[in-house]
Amino acid sequence: MLENVFKELRLAGVDLSGMLLKPNMVLPGINSRDRPSVEDVAKRTVEVLREHVPAAVPGIAFLSGGQTDEEATAHLSAMNQISGKPWPMTFSYGRAAECGPAHWAGRRENFPSAQAAFSHRAHMNSLAAPGTWTGEMDRAA
Repeated sequence: MLENVFKELRLAGVDLSGMLLKPNMVLPGINSRDRPSVEDVAKRTVEVLREHVPAAVPGIAFLSGGQTDEEATAHLSAMNQISGKPWPMTFSYGRAAECGPAHWAGRRENFPSAQAAFSHRAHMNSLAAPGTWTGEMDRAA
C-alpha cells in the first residue's frame, strides 16, 4: 500500500519534503493469537518503512492503532533505538493519550489525577521519541 501511495505522490508531483507520513505500526490483527515482541513489532515496522518510504519524507508520526498507552510507547521507543533511519519518528495520536481524559470522566474531583495521568503519558512518550524509554520508567513514576 505504501508503495502505491508514494507512486501516486510522485506522479502528482508532490514535494515529499513538505509532508509527514501518518501510518500505523505493523501489528497483528485484533483477533490474532500472534503476540509479537516489542522488538519484533519495531523491527518489522522499520523494515516496511525502509522499503517503501523515501528518505525525502521529513518525518513519520504514528497513529496508535488501538494499542494501550504503554504498548504504543514501548513500540515507538524500540523503533527509535534502531539506527540508520532517514526520518525521525514520533506520535500523532489521540486514542493512546486518552488515559487522562478517560480517567477524568467529566467529574471535577477526578481532574487532578487525570491531569497527572496525561502528564505522565506525555513524559513517557517524550522519552520514547529518542528511544530512551523503558518499562521500568513507566512503572516507577
